[in-house]
Amino acid sequence: MSRPVAVARRRPGMSVRLKLTLSYAGFLVVAGAALFAGLLAVLRFVPDENLYVYDGGFAPNRSDLLEVAVPTSGAALVFLAIVGLAGGWALSGRMLAPLDRISRAAALAADGSLTHRVALEGPDDELRRLADTFDVMLERLQHAFDEQRRFTANASHELRTPHTVTRSLLEVAMADREGRDVDRLLSRLHETNERSIVLVESLLQLARLDHDELPTEPTDLSDVVREAVTMRETTPTAAPEAAPAAARGGAEAAGPEPELATALDPAPLQGNHVLLVQLVANLLGNAARHNLPAGGRIEVRTGLDASARPTLVVENTGTVLDPALVATLTEPFVRGSARTRGQGRPAGSGLGLAIVGSIARAHAAHLVLRPRPGGGLVVDVTFERPGPA
Repeated sequence: MSRPVAVARRRPGMSVRLKLTLSYAGFLVVAGAALFAGLLAVLRFVPDENLYVYDGGFAPNRSDLLEVAVPTSGAALVFLAIVGLAGGWALSGRMLAPLDRISRAAALAADGSLTHRVALEGPDDELRRLADTFDVMLERLQHAFDEQRRFTANASHELRTPHTVTRSLLEVAMADREGRDVDRLLSRLHETNERSIVLVESLLQLARLDHDELPTEPTDLSDVVREAVTMRETTPTAAPEAAPAAARGGAEAAGPEPELATALDPAPLQGNHVLLVQLVANLLGNAARHNLPAGGRIEVRTGLDASARPTLVVENTGTVLDPALVATLTEPFVRGSARTRGQGRPAGSGLGLAIVGSIARAHAAHLVLRPRPGGGLVVDVTFERPGPA
């Protein structure tokens, strides 16, 4: 349940429409008064004595003209004030109508409804641009809230699964006290516990990446890849979720590691070295985990593109992928059923590519996933902030 938001108390005031109406009417009255003041100034040059023309006719003097002009001017000013009030009220209402629609949409959004859009028609002006910007904001908020709800539901399911498995294993072992295999039970419990640790650590890392400020330093993608490859070769337990399955051997053991080929050209950039190593390590782990059962291959390339932007490409063999599935692989807990390497290759936490996406966003990098011709996946990361050569 959402907490009510405190709104500052303000003293009552005039509405914007009333202010605009009074402004229009006041402008008309002031303009009319200035016009009549100019007329009265001109009347000063009219003599004030009785004037007679040569044929005996009568001509009005200054007093006669003022006697007619003053009440006429007063009546005209009252008329202008009435017209200004009525016309200003109508015009201001017409001009402020888009703001009313935006205000209603904002009120609906404040109540939790993000599906409503202003969709203001008409030519391009300040109010239309404001309405379009508000619609874009609502769309992004709706997308973010949908992702958050989906992530929360998936995280709850993923966190509940290891505990359910652990409870089932313990219940079976307690029911079969004589025939239970303690070593196998401990191995399965260890595997389930490792999966829970990996999942929780991945969730924490994903949360930190989306909220923490990113310290950067000059680095090079080629050095980052070399460090990630070395770490993977020298630390076979770098993927904890794969260790229990491999340790059991037999039919459940993972297949041979795919062949790794690198083409590392210099690619200097400004970034966080530790997180970039994590990005490459996740891509390598994903490429190895979702590869062919035998004869698989991983290719890693770094360099600069035509616009001198640092690029990283990780390509792996595997089964043929659906482009619609590939487009969702960076979402948390998304696993492609067609991307499983076999029974010996664990499914993973479903957060590897999601963490890659968060690291790429933190570096203002473009992450593109596409199916590899012939089967497999190609991941292309292009960075917008090159570093010193």
